[in-house]
Amino acid sequence: MDRDELAAFLRDRRERIRPAEVGLPAGPRRRTPGLRREEVAQLAFISTEYYTRLEQARGPRPSREVLSGLVRALRLTDAERDHLHHLAGAPPAPPPGPPREVRQSILDLLTRLPGTAAIVTSAIGEVLAWNDLAAALMEDFSALSRRDRNLIRRVFLDSRQGALYGVSDGAEFARDSAQRLRAASARYPDSPEVTGLVAELLAGSEEFTRLWEVYDVSVLPTLAKTFQHPVVGPLTVNCDALHVPDRDQRLILYTATPGSASEEALRLLSVVGTQRMDVSG
Repeated sequence: MDRDELAAFLRDRRERIRPAEVGLPAGPRRRTPGLRREEVAQLAFISTEYYTRLEQARGPRPSREVLSGLVRALRLTDAERDHLHHLAGAPPAPPPGPPREVRQSILDLLTRLPGTAAIVTSAIGEVLAWNDLAAALMEDFSALSRRDRNLIRRVFLDSRQGALYGVSDGAEFARDSAQRLRAASARYPDSPEVTGLVAELLAGSEEFTRLWEVYDVSVLPTLAKTFQHPVVGPLTVNCDALHVPDRDQRLILYTATPGSASEEALRLLSVVGTQRMDVSG
């Protein structure tokens, strides 16, 4: 526990909050630009004496319950919350599960990528967001249930032809998926969603069980893959995955080499959309 740094951090954050932000009247006789110590203590459900001792670097190590109250009272961001925990000598507990909410700026980016098929996946392989070209290239994800949008579940448990969109790297994707899920299970050890998915795959797939028992967590990047598309035929795309650290998500971009036949195929898909021209009626 770094008492001096903790005290300075609490004081700095307290002085940044305006009373109106937490539903308190500003009042005409305030001597501090932010909240009073007693107000923070009240919002955090701790005694004013205890909070004062923390700001004076004289307090004992706060419990996780006290830290949670301070996070709430001081309106701390996720990064500030983690910093507070580290200063108090109590590293933050692992998050309850993989975040599913996609940041608005990432959603906006998906619509501003002409000629690029893009999806956002969670730490356990669920497709959380996509643009129109990705739906045309892979599948109309909006027509699928949340369960069926999980790519890891599909690669191991879905026996339908084309369940993985006819990609050329099915074996590599299966191996990488098992490795990513093992790493995610370590980051979210108490998540029922993660442990449930692992149990389901172990019970339903011998291939997953074999890969799971290897204990590999080093994932090699997939630089290119070929989709066997029912409308435009085979097309090869570059595959780049960008990590979104604060959400533990990946933005996956599929682009074709300029001037290639695959670029023309992607351009056609952007016009065709999710229509199935190969199906009569």
